[in-house]
Formats: sequence, C-alpha cells, structure tokens
Amino acid sequence: MELSLNGRRAVVTGASHGLGRAIARELVAEGVAVALCARGQGALDEVAGQLREQGGTVFARATDVTDAEALVRFIDDAAQTLGGLDILVNNAGAARPGTFATLTDEDFKIDLDVKLFSQIRGARAALPYLRRSTAARIININAIQARQPDPAFFATSVDRAACLNFSKALALELGPENILVNSVNIGYVVTDQWANIHAKRRPDLPAEEFFSSLSTGIPLGRFGADDEVSGLVAFLCSDRASYITGASIDVAGGMGRYV
Repeated sequence: MELSLNGRRAVVTGASHGLGRAIARELVAEGVAVALCARGQGALDEVAGQLREQGGTVFARATDVTDAEALVRFIDDAAQTLGGLDILVNNAGAARPGTFATLTDEDFKIDLDVKLFSQIRGARAALPYLRRSTAARIININAIQARQPDPAFFATSVDRAACLNFSKALALELGPENILVNSVNIGYVVTDQWANIHAKRRPDLPAEEFFSSLSTGIPLGRFGADDEVSGLVAFLCSDRASYITGASIDVAGGMGRYV
C-alpha cells in the first residue's frame, strides 16, 4: 500500500526505546522527517544515528515531557528545523505497575503527569504548527487497560481512561479544522518496559515463566512486536486514513473483553 508520507514532518515523544523507536523507524522508512525526544540523550543519539544511516532527516533532543516549558521549546525548535509539522505522536509513558493498595498518591501523580498531561502539553504546543498543515495528525499511544481495567496496573487503568477521553474530546473539537486525532491502544507488546514490570510484579518467577503465564491470556497466544504497532501508526498518518478521527484502535492480539 502506498502511504504517500514522503516529505511530511513528525514529532515522536518517548522515542529512544521500544514503541517510540519503532514508530520513528517506520516513519523514516516512509520518507517522513522526524523530531525525537526522550529523557536520555545517549540512547536518543544512538537512535538518531541509526535513522540517519537509514537516510532519514532527524532532529533529536533530550526532553522531559513532564516539563511543560522544555516540551514547548522542543516542539518549537523541531518545527523550525523541519520547516513545519504535520504529525504528533504522543508515545511517552513509563510503566508503573501496582495495585490500589501499593500505589501512593505520588505514584498516581507521576503516572498522570507522564501519560495524560504529556499528551495535553504535546498537543497544545504542536497545534499552532498542525493548523498550517494540510494533513495534520495527532496519534496518542494508549493501552487497552483504559477500557478493560486491570488491578495489577491500577494507575494505568485509571489514567489511560482519561487519555482515551482526551483523544475523543480533542478529535471532536479539532474535526472542523481537519486535524485528525486517534488513539492506538496496545496490549502486551514486547518493549524494554517489561523488564521493569517483571521486577515489580513477579520477581520470584524466571522471566520465561512470567511472560509465558501472561501469554495464556492473549487469544493469539503471544506478545506483539513493536512493528505491529508502528505499521498502524504510519497508516493513520497517511491520506488512506483521511476519514478516520476520534477512533480508538486496539493492537492487542485479541485482548480486551469489550465491544
């Protein structure tokens, strides 16, 4: 399928590892110039170097998405460097497993800040540039726990539900301006964050046993791969998806007991 993304410009947050890295790689392969941010400059520079070797135009800067002023500066400088902005992928969001009994007020605040408020801040900063684009897209990476709460991921369940409503409300508000907003909700997808989840949830179990026990709850019987998410993101950025906004799309191997 020809996506015709060549020449477009995108910001991807949380881009030094996992899904963010895969999304950036997918967009560069489609001819998109990308601006990448994450907290760690070293890992970010490594990804940026790989993408440049791939032939990509890349702007990268270490930026904490919980720092509103720093995020605004990054997006302003990214738009200036790339000559504009067409796509915002809000991907940042560290795993914070835990039950209601184990999570503190501070845990909830940190989780809300890095997930919901990073999407709010990113969209607010990007909007002036997206309004000048003829193919503006905002894609928020969320999780299926937003609609199927999991007590083991209590903060994620609560905060991602807010993220889904943010995406939907923003799509309704920006639809008349032809700025499309969609949510991609992941299930169990292989990323670096799973080492942290394993350590917090079942450190007593060997990693292979831990992941095998989780896979039994997935109808397809396996964890997803990062490129199975990034391919959908690229499609939503394209003109082939020009009549899709306000959608909430799961990439979860059949997980999600809802209709």
